[in-house]
Amino acid sequence: MSTDVQKDGLHRIVCQNIKKYRKRAGLTQEELSEKIDMSYDYLRRLESERGQKDFSFFTLYKISLALNVPMDTFVIEQ
Repeated sequence: MSTDVQKDGLHRIVCQNIKKYRKRAGLTQEELSEKIDMSYDYLRRLESERGQKDFSFFTLYKISLALNVPMDTFVIEQ
């Protein structure tokens, strides 16, 4: 399996989990973006499977803290 395929699959899992746990926390994209001090557009693209493909470890860490979800949870397909 190529690295690009693996990266795309991991991105899909992470973006689905960010969206799932954001909704579970009762937050809109705008509310979460304010909590993590990122633009709404960036978060919207991050949650989109066709959008933002690269994000930093620190960004995922900030989302993890804001949603009170362990970081490793975001990379587990559920």
